[in-house]
Formats: sequence, structure tokens, C-alpha cells
Amino acid sequence: MKISGNTVFIPGATSGIGLALALRLQAAGNTVVIGGRRAELLAQLQAEHGFDTVRIDTADAPSIRAAAAEVVSRHPDLDVLIAMAGIMRVEDWHDGGFLADAEAIVTTNLLGPIRLIAAFIEHLRSRPAATIVTVSSGLAHTPLRVTPSYNATKAAIHMLSESIRLQLADTSVQVLELVPPAVATELLPGQSRSPFAMPLDDFVDETMALIDARPDAHEILVENVKLLRFGEVRGDYDQTVATLNRLDPHGNA
Repeated sequence: MKISGNTVFIPGATSGIGLALALRLQAAGNTVVIGGRRAELLAQLQAEHGFDTVRIDTADAPSIRAAAAEVVSRHPDLDVLIAMAGIMRVEDWHDGGFLADAEAIVTTNLLGPIRLIAAFIEHLRSRPAATIVTVSSGLAHTPLRVTPSYNATKAAIHMLSESIRLQLADTSVQVLELVPPAVATELLPGQSRSPFAMPLDDFVDETMALIDARPDAHEILVENVKLLRFGEVRGDYDQTVATLNRLDPHGNA
């Protein structure tokens, strides 16, 4: 993915990593379209930053299809999709009370990106060069005890990214996987204040530098996520799991 000159759609970009990336990509010389559920917040961000905006609920299939049609109609030069939207919830699997949260996590974190890619793939394939950016997590590779469904969906996104990259190798579409560590956002309550979470600006600075340095990369791995990403490769997976799960109540790394 080249660092500038793109037209980028980022659903789930009204806060956190999504919004920070939208601002940096815009500053780097890209046209950025952001999506979210709250019309008033989208209007505020449009007024403050000049983004084009589209209302989208990434947990709702008809909303994704409608938003995709709207984005492509208004921006026929769209060439980057960043499937950013995701939720994370603490679960207790000692009884069946976890089920509603687990289903919501799977719908948003796994079905959401799948539906987004399905809605945009034909358009992206028509572009001379295009990129699908998936968003997994260090927890795809090292599990956090209190968030099993989140871990599982991010592991699925990792393997989905690996698989569709192989399928799309004969097209103009690059598949780039962004692998965040714990970042100082409100993905979990209190995470933005955790001493173990990477500052948001630092994460986005390093991410942008890595994309600029390696436009053909398959994964974007900031230094802070490599402990979780490569535990099995290093041969210290069990120790890494133990370290992650004793850090703090949220297990933030």
C-alpha cells in the first residue's frame, strides 16, 4: 500500500485507532471517507476535519451493502478499504451467560469484515492497484484469558487475511494485515489509562512509518506486538501466555 494518493474508506473511524489512522492518512495526502453509526458524531468530524462521511453499522448486513454502494457512487476512485470496526468484551465461560456477548463479538469482528470485503471486492478488483487492510491483534497469537471470543475472532481474521491474500494474488488487490498490541483507547473500559497500553499517537506514528517503508508488506507489526506475535516462533509461548495474563485485570500488554 502506498502511503499517499489513495482514496480510503474506514468504517469504525469515529474514535480510537480508526480515527487516528484517518487523520494521519488524510495528512499524508489521501482522501479519507469515514463511517460510523452515529450521524451527529459523523457530522462533527466532517465539520472539524473535512472527511466525507457515511453512516454504517458493521454489525448489520443491509447497512454494509448500502454504505458500500454510497461510497463507491461518491468515490469511484476508492482503492483502499480498512476494515477497522471491532468490539471487545470481557466474558466468563463458567456458565452460559457469555453467549450474547460472544455472538455480538463474532458478528462485528468477523462477519463485519467478511461482509465489508464482499461488498467492495468487485470494485477494488477493478482498480489498477488496491488494498484491503484487515485488523487483527496480538491476541490472535497469544490468548488473553478474559476475552476468549475476541481472541478467537482476531485469530480468524489473521487466517482469513493469509488465505484471501493467496486467492487474490492474481488480482490488483493487496491484502495488508494490521496487528495492534493493546493501545490506549477505550476498546475495553479503562484501557486508555492502562500503563501497559501503547500510546495511541506512538502506535499510529510507527504504523505509518512501517507502511511507508514497506508498501509491499503482508503484516504491519509495531515492536510492542512482537512479544505476542512470535511466542510460538521463539519457543516461549507458555511463558508469553503466563506473562500476558498476569499483567493487569484486562491483561493489557
